[in-house]
Amino acid sequence: MNDTEFHQQADSQMQRIEQAIDEAGADIDYETSGNVMTLEFDDRSQIIINRQEPMKEIWLASKSGGFHFQWKEEQWICSKTGVELLEMVKQECEKHADEIIDWQ
Repeated sequence: MNDTEFHQQADSQMQRIEQAIDEAGADIDYETSGNVMTLEFDDRSQIIINRQEPMKEIWLASKSGGFHFQWKEEQWICSKTGVELLEMVKQECEKHADEIIDWQ
C-alpha cells in the first residue's frame, strides 16, 4: 500500500465511523483534527483514533487499551484481536457510554 492508498482507505474508514455514530443517534461527540479523531462521552471519557502514516496503520486507544489496525483483505483488522475496526469502535463506544447503542 502506498501513501495515497493509505490516505484514501483511512479517510474512507473515518467517514464510516462518523456516519455510524450519526445514524445511531448516540450521545457521542466527535471531532477530527489532523490525523486524530476524538470521540467523547457524557462521563468525559474518550476514544482516540489516529492514523500512523509511517506504519500505514490506524490506532485506537480506549478504556480497554491500545489497538493497532492494518489493512488486510479490504478492511482494517486489529493485529491483536483480529476484530475489524468499525466493529471494535462500536464495542468500545458501548463500553464508554455504558449502554447498548442501536447501530444501524
